[in-house]
Amino acid sequence: MSVQVDSLATQTAEVVTFGEAMTLMLATEDLPLLVANQLSLGIAGAESNLATGLARLGHQVGYFGRVGKDVFGERIRRALLSEGIDVSHLVSDPELPTGLLIRDSPHGRPITVIYRRTGSAASATSVEDVPTQMIERARVLHATGITAALSPSAYDATVHAMRTAREAGVTVTFDPNVRLRLADVGRWRQIVDALARHADIVFTGADESKIISGTADPGQWYAERGAAIVVVKDGIRGATEYDRQGQIHQAARTVTAVDPVGAGDGFNAGWLSAWLRGLPAAERLSEGAAVASLVVATRGDATGLPDADTRDAILADSHDIDR
Repeated sequence: MSVQVDSLATQTAEVVTFGEAMTLMLATEDLPLLVANQLSLGIAGAESNLATGLARLGHQVGYFGRVGKDVFGERIRRALLSEGIDVSHLVSDPELPTGLLIRDSPHGRPITVIYRRTGSAASATSVEDVPTQMIERARVLHATGITAALSPSAYDATVHAMRTAREAGVTVTFDPNVRLRLADVGRWRQIVDALARHADIVFTGADESKIISGTADPGQWYAERGAAIVVVKDGIRGATEYDRQGQIHQAARTVTAVDPVGAGDGFNAGWLSAWLRGLPAAERLSEGAAVASLVVATRGDATGLPDADTRDAILADSHDIDR
């Protein structure tokens, strides 16, 4: 196994995240995959989306995990490095391939998503891949349920990373990001219940929270497992943040939606950036909504993620928060 070290490795990452970054093959010209003749190449993955979003907003970010020692893995490494992300702990696996995600984004039709990630390099992620010192020096470790669902060894690595962060006093954020193609509902409930107990802040979609917590209020359900803050994202209906003082709601920013994929990751990046800068709940939600709106207004998982100046320009014309 080889690890390529870059010049960013000497910088302390403010946020560390990890998971499976995949090559995205996206049908062009808004055509469905069945009739599309061309595919554009990019990067997909909830964790790499978050890393890119935070880096563009001006934060030092570290990313670890596994990609194949192939052209797709090298493209991912170079793309993340070009965003200023520390990939010194991104392992190039000489035996297993980089995962692929093939999809379309046609107007007025359901999006078709095809994964090629079984037996991928990321599924071999293990406890040995977790960079203890990088995590211990960070302010935030962000984890998702996706990584834990890839394989037993990836699950162990996720738990180990979260425990390492908590023991070092590093804030742990967690987004279940339920993908039913990776595991059945019963297994997802086990994964989320276990990982939520290591999280300080939880981001969850309203739909997936019903799968995990049933009829229980998601704010209460995650609070019972130790979360101090729970943010429930509900698409065009906005987002609600719960904490021990109560709750606050933010309406979604109205835009013409071009491609909804990646909106939740963009919201997380915007919210976390505000939290890292010490902003209150109302402003955290507003910044999350602004970043998410820019993601859905462009094609591709991470294409629309803004820099800080663009975010601020959008916020200058933002709507009030519904309390």
